[in-house]
Amino acid sequence: MITVVDYGVGNIGAILNMLDYLGIDAQASSDPDVLARADQLILPGVGAFDKAMSTLRSRHLIEPLSCAVLQRKVPVMGVCLGMQLLARRSEEGNEVGLGWIDADVHRITLPVGSPLKVPHIGWMEVLPTRPSALFNPDVAAERFYFDHSYHVTCDRQEDVSAVIDYGMPLCCAVHVGNVSGVQFHPEKSHRFGMRLLREFGAQ
Repeated sequence: MITVVDYGVGNIGAILNMLDYLGIDAQASSDPDVLARADQLILPGVGAFDKAMSTLRSRHLIEPLSCAVLQRKVPVMGVCLGMQLLARRSEEGNEVGLGWIDADVHRITLPVGSPLKVPHIGWMEVLPTRPSALFNPDVAAERFYFDHSYHVTCDRQEDVSAVIDYGMPLCCAVHVGNVSGVQFHPEKSHRFGMRLLREFGAQ
């Protein structure tokens, strides 16, 4: 059973609909006890880093989530802003992140004269950097849907599981032990997103 963290920040309904379509048992919950006992977790998120972290804190969800992830080692996947929350901090605000991965979040800074735009919105080919729980570098190229202005920068390159080429290589997926994160929206990424959610559900 996958439990989607329901804290009012994220595409909860879209994720649940996709999981239901795939035949994967899932529920949404904001109950600290349910989250602490979860078998698997998806942490969604849209909007601002500080708003998301302050909401998790005000609803007393950080401790039960950390108990599940850091002590019980349940698989967790952060999605979009949810991936950024896995890091220590973000340039977007002042709140402290969850700190489940050794990383910080930075605003996308494009090379001078680049025709690309921030925020980065649209479909992009994702390039796996190593085998991981969600990606196999030997499979055909996959495209996912993005909508973001910030990106995660890991302390260790080996924690990066996939990148995109957006004027420069940008980390778009991480994997450290039982913790995974994706910057894109698998619930909006059709067959590629379905494949990824199946892989996560099989953990």
